[in-house]
Amino acid sequence: MRDRWCEGRSPDLKGRPGGRTGAAVEETAETAGERRAVVIGGGLAGMLAVTALLGHVDTVTVVERDRYPEGHAFRKGVPQARHLHVFLSGGLRALEELLPGTGRAFTDAGARTLYPPSDLVTRTAVGWQHRFEERRHGCLSVTRPVIDGVVRARVLRAAAASATRLEVLEATEAVGLTGDAGRVTGVRVRARAGGDRTGGAGPAAAQTVPAALVVDASGRSSKAPQWFAELGRPAPRQETVDAGIAYATRMFRPTGPAGAPDMGINIPGWPGSPRGAVYVPVEGGIWLLTAAGVRGHHPPTDDQGFADFTATIGDPYIHGLLPHAEPVSPVYGFRDTANRRRHYERPGTVPEGFVVVGDANCTFNPIYGQGMSIAALDALALRRTLESGGGLRPGLARRAQRAVARATEPAWMIAIGADRPYASGADARSGLGERLMSWYVQRLILRSVVDPVLGAAFRDVSCLTVPPSRLMAPRTVLRTVLLPLRPGAGAPPAAVVPLRRAA
Repeated sequence: MRDRWCEGRSPDLKGRPGGRTGAAVEETAETAGERRAVVIGGGLAGMLAVTALLGHVDTVTVVERDRYPEGHAFRKGVPQARHLHVFLSGGLRALEELLPGTGRAFTDAGARTLYPPSDLVTRTAVGWQHRFEERRHGCLSVTRPVIDGVVRARVLRAAAASATRLEVLEATEAVGLTGDAGRVTGVRVRARAGGDRTGGAGPAAAQTVPAALVVDASGRSSKAPQWFAELGRPAPRQETVDAGIAYATRMFRPTGPAGAPDMGINIPGWPGSPRGAVYVPVEGGIWLLTAAGVRGHHPPTDDQGFADFTATIGDPYIHGLLPHAEPVSPVYGFRDTANRRRHYERPGTVPEGFVVVGDANCTFNPIYGQGMSIAALDALALRRTLESGGGLRPGLARRAQRAVARATEPAWMIAIGADRPYASGADARSGLGERLMSWYVQRLILRSVVDPVLGAAFRDVSCLTVPPSRLMAPRTVLRTVLLPLRPGAGAPPAAVVPLRRAA
């Protein structure tokens, strides 16, 4: 098994030769007694977890199923990579704390920053959002390859400057854990069958990488519940809310000013109008159009069907832009949009030496653009737990998982509050308190578009900068429940106005 540096193909960023074998990794960990952490998954959540671990362990070993591409390119291991990706302001703040200067690096790579509702405007059942000047919550709009490439390069530079050695095992899969029900002591890994590491000769033999700490950042496909069973430990309780939403995305290059409005457009579905779309700029003068629909209203992925679908959403504005923009990509579909949360933070759930972050811990309907920000907030929660608790001390896993749960809660509340009305069967069943909260969130979302006070409160929470409890402040509750619903604008506002006029 070989370790390769995942950016620039440098054999070693810290002056050591590359090409070590998996057996050598195992031997070193056992004989030298080093503090090793293993991160399962080398995507965004995994790279940010590496940043959290720097300085707290001697070595971090990343186990990644794919081979990293050269430069900023799509890869198979990120199936939703061709769709809408945004960093919310709370996630950007966490990212800056983990990797200072990353926001500027994104901008240098062409990323666009959109500030709702100044230059990202929403249309709902009550009309168009009032467009007024506000610069509190910048949302970064950029394609996933740029995000991964920028973050990966900065993580490698941070590792090179730290006392922690970073190893990356590409084309390698984690196939299980070692240890027992009380403690995880390592990861069993093997080169992927059929890849260039095995010559297509079939599965390679599994080897063990011992670890003082294992971080599962393997995403939606995490095998941690199955691995818990192998260790004799019960799986975590799982909560699922699936609205049956599917979406399709295509990139466009405007052919004239009419194809590139001076604002991003968000037209979510609502009861009675189960189809929606988002049209936002990304790097390189490209605009990304994502169309979505609930069960029975999924967008087609053929050229004509996709274009026709945009004419059936709740407002014709986006469809009217398409004659002024040239498609520059195929239409890509995605259907795995369920919100799933595994409650690893519950007492007695997680064994010592094992922490779960990112989508492996909680997945969100990607249409809300929360996943990357939560990955950053989870990594920051892990770092702060390591710093406050004295590093790899007993109880770390439990403390870290509770901190991750706190970071996850705001996004979870917004996502399931928006999706539960569209769920069916077991996913739709909930207690009275959850139903009331879902009703309240739906009412708040609708009013936040036309009420500047509620809009500010909702953006604070949905952009992950304040806890959800802010939405239960007396002023917010009274305005949401008691004030009559005012109509929005009848067409997309052409200009930004001062807040006092919008109110």
